[in-house]
Amino acid sequence: MTTKVLTIALGAVFCLSAEVKVEKNDGKIAVDIDGAPFTALYVSGTDVTKPFLHPLRTADGKIVSRVWPMEEKEGEAKDHVHHQGLWFSHGDVNGFDFWANHPSQKSTKKGTIELVRIDTAEGGERQGRIAAEFAWKDPSGKVLLRENRVMVFRGQGSNRIVDFDIRLTGVEESKFGDTKEGTFALRLTAPLDGKHTGKMTAADGRVGEKAVWGKPSPWVDYAGTLDGGTVGVAIMDHPSNPKHPTYWHSRDYGLFAANIFGEHDFFSDKSRDGSMTLKPGETWRFRYRVVIHPGDANDAHIARMYERWSTAPAGGKGGGKKGRKNNN
Repeated sequence: MTTKVLTIALGAVFCLSAEVKVEKNDGKIAVDIDGAPFTALYVSGTDVTKPFLHPLRTADGKIVSRVWPMEEKEGEAKDHVHHQGLWFSHGDVNGFDFWANHPSQKSTKKGTIELVRIDTAEGGERQGRIAAEFAWKDPSGKVLLRENRVMVFRGQGSNRIVDFDIRLTGVEESKFGDTKEGTFALRLTAPLDGKHTGKMTAADGRVGEKAVWGKPSPWVDYAGTLDGGTVGVAIMDHPSNPKHPTYWHSRDYGLFAANIFGEHDFFSDKSRDGSMTLKPGETWRFRYRVVIHPGDANDAHIARMYERWSTAPAGGKGGGKKGRKNNN
């Protein structure tokens, strides 16, 4: 009896993990989970001035991210053209804008985040992995810093999970200025935003934009109704990240972003300075988890999932001094 129960239990565990396929295409790397498209990492092309994932799907194929400006879709707002899928960038690095840097935006201060190389793009029976290096360049082409990013993709039951491990290493002295325009961000599809059915929930139970925007929280979940069912997206901030817990630049119109730098905006206090300076040779490390799930935060047990993820072994060497220090 014991052997039979153990066998069933082990079978249930293995069924939770789905096969992941990772395939390089022209300018992007496609990720399929359990035989169905999940997302793609866009790394080069005329409209790619920073890497981004597009689109993001649930386990049953519903698209939770806004598809414009990459594609046309009826009913989607055509604002903030630089909100492309899910991305990591910042609006003020030595005065250059790596956030609002779409080619259609007119500015002489736009920086670009350009692919240097793809180190790994491989699938597997339980997860897929993409590892790449990017260069953050000012308008003259000078490299300010290098980004080494690892993304791990998993399908666990009805959840879709992406883990990010991002390391920024200074080439030039690079000041990440105090602005709300950053940093780890997703633009949600309209039905999930706060103007429609969406609801933001912080880790301590605070609900809505007024209770979440500019406030610290180790995670936030944004859930609503999509194609007749409740769907949510959680973003988790790892305890080892600089200034943990992060502040949230999350809006009812669908922007969903973790940002540690925008303190004078978040506190409405011009005397505050949330900037940080990355020195040459210094490394900051940022780790995030994104979970796309059915139901709301309670249904998906996001608090329990965060606790398990945040206390698991780090796996690899940490970042530099700024990456380890809690500056909050």
